[in-house]
Amino acid sequence: MRRISIDHWLERCRRAPTTHCDDRPKGQAIELVVIHGISLPPGQFGGGAVEALFTGALDCDGDPAFNSLKGVRVSAHLFIDRRGAVVQFVPFNQRAWHAGVSMWRGRKNCNAWSIGIELEGTDDLPYTKRQYSTLVGVLKGLMARYPRLSRDTVVGHAEIAPGRKTDPGPGFDWGRLLTQLEVR
Repeated sequence: MRRISIDHWLERCRRAPTTHCDDRPKGQAIELVVIHGISLPPGQFGGGAVEALFTGALDCDGDPAFNSLKGVRVSAHLFIDRRGAVVQFVPFNQRAWHAGVSMWRGRKNCNAWSIGIELEGTDDLPYTKRQYSTLVGVLKGLMARYPRLSRDTVVGHAEIAPGRKTDPGPGFDWGRLLTQLEVR
């Protein structure tokens, strides 16, 4: 289990603070974790483009695939790369801009009450053993720190933005994740 510090940062991970965040609505509890999949350029891993996007430093002229990202201000709380290494951009008590137009169980604006975790990957490729191991440790830590979180409040981006998003995609093994979360 990965511990969460008193100031809402994951312990033992690299921090890359971003301005692509804001305060949660006053008194808003954390009630949802959204799992995403991302690679920049699409289908390519490593290279630092995801971190650059989330911190506002992406050179959108650096690759034709980045053209549609000009002016985009997005972030996530965490990014887990293919090796299982974690970077945190936003403390958990603040709102990261990861979900976009979203709804879960009839509630809109999931960013206000969720944590966004990006996994380096694509919809159709399997995620790595190290990513699952890190993700399970992070989720157990989040569930211990934020009492409204549970196995039932961990969802994919596709689930909160159907028809608009497909990640983390069929390459993500939900059964594996949920089984690992059961182990005490």
